[in-house]
Amino acid sequence: MNERCPVCGQPTDIEVGFYYGTSFVSYTLCIVITIAFLFLWWLTIGFSFDDNRFFWWIGIDVALLIVLQPWLMRLSRSLWISWFVRYNPDWKNTPPDHYERIVEGEMNNW
Repeated sequence: MNERCPVCGQPTDIEVGFYYGTSFVSYTLCIVITIAFLFLWWLTIGFSFDDNRFFWWIGIDVALLIVLQPWLMRLSRSLWISWFVRYNPDWKNTPPDHYERIVEGEMNNW
């Protein structure tokens, strides 16, 4: 992840543990994708415990979520930081002078 936004210069390492909350966002996105895929599978193929259609759905869903994980991680981080850092519509003319919640003494304290 970039240390600063390449466009506006906003630091992305805001505070220790800032991105721990992205796991909840990523989990929610995974649940939404799984429910949508379940509904789509049910409409097109259907479910039956007499054959292996249900187990095929589980396997394909797991493979889909594994393939989408890098995208989901980036999306959840982008959503998380957008909820906590205010957007400045005039960011081209006024660079961020006050970075929100950055504690210099706590940076790189992993």
